[in-house]
Amino acid sequence: MMKRTFIRLMIAFAGMTMMFAPAHAVVEININKGNVEPLPIAVTDFISGNELGAQISQVIAADLQRSGLFAPVDKGAFIEKIANPDQQPRFEDWKVINAQALVTGRVTRESDGRLRAEFRLWDTFAGQQMTGQQFFTQPENWRRVAHIIADAIYERVTGEKGYFDTRVVFVSESGPKTARQRQLAIMDQDGFNVRQLTNSKDIVLTPRFSPSRQEVTYMSFEGNQPRVYLLQLETGQREVVGNFPGMTFAPRFSPDGQKVIMSLQQEGNSNIYTMDLRSRTTTRLTNTAAIDTSPSYSPDGARIVFESDRGGRQQLYVMGADGSGQTRISFGDGSYSTPVWSPRGDLIAFTKQSGGKFSIGVMKPDGSGERILTTGFHNEGPTWAPNGRVLMFFRQNAGAGGPQLYSIDLTGYNEQAIKTPAFASDPAWSPLLE
Repeated sequence: MMKRTFIRLMIAFAGMTMMFAPAHAVVEININKGNVEPLPIAVTDFISGNELGAQISQVIAADLQRSGLFAPVDKGAFIEKIANPDQQPRFEDWKVINAQALVTGRVTRESDGRLRAEFRLWDTFAGQQMTGQQFFTQPENWRRVAHIIADAIYERVTGEKGYFDTRVVFVSESGPKTARQRQLAIMDQDGFNVRQLTNSKDIVLTPRFSPSRQEVTYMSFEGNQPRVYLLQLETGQREVVGNFPGMTFAPRFSPDGQKVIMSLQQEGNSNIYTMDLRSRTTTRLTNTAAIDTSPSYSPDGARIVFESDRGGRQQLYVMGADGSGQTRISFGDGSYSTPVWSPRGDLIAFTKQSGGKFSIGVMKPDGSGERILTTGFHNEGPTWAPNGRVLMFFRQNAGAGGPQLYSIDLTGYNEQAIKTPAFASDPAWSPLLE
């Protein structure tokens, strides 16, 4: 089992001294307006003695562009060549190519072998520096530094946390469709640094990140018995969550990481249970003759959304964390499944099947404001970025060999394919790394 190293990543953070008196910046993006016009931003190659500076700037630009909120300016249009990122740039040279924001930086090697990466974000029209920071890390972690810088830029311009310094755990699929191998894998949110976490012939499904630890829960058919497992990403240690007589499905952590909520199938129906990971005590939350599954907590832990066919077809229901007040919230045409509560608490994402097509959509926790973001031959399994602004899901295109991952923001206009070495399904986004 490959051990994760990012939890031990040593990154020092320090606000860089502002060289110029700060004033009110005019560069900002109000992401609450709906469909936002992307902000033109110039990301220059970081000054370095090798190609690393250009590689870091490429990752930053790609992160920002993928968000749909930024439009990196073609480097071929640059007039000024930045030679010293500590000096004030020639703002007129950047305004003439409509670069409303400018990123400059430097990468150097410290005497102890660590990398020092520093950047400055400039408002070209106001003629001032907006922020500047520096980071120290081991050379092999340069991509993570680039993601952290992109997060800092995103937060400074939008006023909200970024989501680039995150990971996604997913099911990597290979082999012919009739004998598909499904293994657990993990990657950076942009599809790089893919690492396999399991290596067996047993099918794995529905991995989910812990909100508080580098830990994943998932379902495996090991020994032809579907069970829920916990996997420590750093050590590779794995354990079964309970030893139930039936099949367990769709595990997910509580917001504090102290419980796992899941569906347990017995005698033809399934109900929702929680297990306290410290005491290993279980609590039954639903008790019906229907199939209740895919539970997901609200971020405050007070409520749970789940899917149930108790009304004749799959619909979404919300209940209290103790199982009380079970109320249906979905009433549109078709069936609803795989609900997941936004980290912001304001929306619930879901899969909707109607008219022979599968859609990814969102609605408010009371069921109002339903909005479809994307529709295709087979879309399924939404997962939220930690800032609650972007969703990732998987799609099986008609005639395609296997499923692929995609991301889409809440406007529904910025859909992006996430490239992976093999087919991929069941993504689950991590919290921001620390």
